[in-house]
Amino acid sequence: MTRPAVGRTRDAGWQIGVSKTVDHPAGAVWDFITSPEGTAIWLGEGVTVSPERGAPYETAAGVRGETRGFRHLDRVRLTWQPPGWAHDTTLQLTVSASGEGRSRLVIHQERLADAGEREQQRRHWQGVINAIAAALAEG
Repeated sequence: MTRPAVGRTRDAGWQIGVSKTVDHPAGAVWDFITSPEGTAIWLGEGVTVSPERGAPYETAAGVRGETRGFRHLDRVRLTWQPPGWAHDTTLQLTVSASGEGRSRLVIHQERLADAGEREQQRRHWQGVINAIAAALAEG
């Protein structure tokens, strides 16, 4: 029996997840990532995150999609398609408490085209999660 390639699942295709624990309460992290300043870091300039299922968005850079799910203080799930891609993907940000005054932020993307796109997006989301942590640290 052969083992599946790292990052490939039967149901969601190629996927990637990155996470970071930060020294801020989950509520503060949630408020930041859903604020215009925070949204600009992970989604792009010119949009806000709508909790309404099916609400479309398009960033100033042309990334587009729609809200698929929104649970206040927990997670936001969107479709995500940058310019030049022939397919969309599913992107999810999750915030959870991780001890007193700390929280864990997870960015997960699925339905990627192949291992190369997975690696590209792994690097992208690592940069994004580090930028969010830096912005939170600056307060």
